Amino acid sequence: MPKVELKQPIVEEISAAIKDAASVVVVDYRGLTVAEDTQLRKNLREAGVTYKVYKNTYVTRAIAGTEFESLKEVLEGPSAFAVSTEDATAPARVLADFAKKAPKLEIKAGVVEGTFYDAAGMSAIATIPSREVLLSRLLGSMQSPVTNLARVLNQIAEKGGAADAAVEEAPAAEAAETPAE
Repeated sequence: MPKVELKQPIVEEISAAIKDAASVVVVDYRGLTVAEDTQLRKNLREAGVTYKVYKNTYVTRAIAGTEFESLKEVLEGPSAFAVSTEDATAPARVLADFAKKAPKLEIKAGVVEGTFYDAAGMSAIATIPSREVLLSRLLGSMQSPVTNLARVLNQIAEKGGAADAAVEEAPAAEAAETPAE
């Protein structure tokens, strides 16, 4: 069987993996121990990220003509690929967090929602919280003014009963003090 026929299924597998991807991050994994690599794979799997090592030539063929084609310039040496179809920032976040514990892991570059980022850009992307966290923060900030308004209105209502009694007593006291003409 010709070599091209053997390589084609792998290229198709890569193409299928990146077809609906929100982000792809390329890392240099040289120097990681087996235990570190296992832990990294576990962390990425828990975040819903696919992590695989492919030959650079296969990836180059698979990304040709896609929005990930700009990654071709960083495909030198051993490369692993973290692909996420749901949370665009998840691969960068998990990899950057893991790189703090395992300094041998090097983020080369990535494409997030069609935009190419170098290693520094990926570090910045890693600081962005997940979509769920951002939505919960937005919801909290939207609920805060409404909650505060409800508290104030409740306090006014509670004090309002006492204030109404004081208001009713005040005109009677003023009427008593005013001399009759």
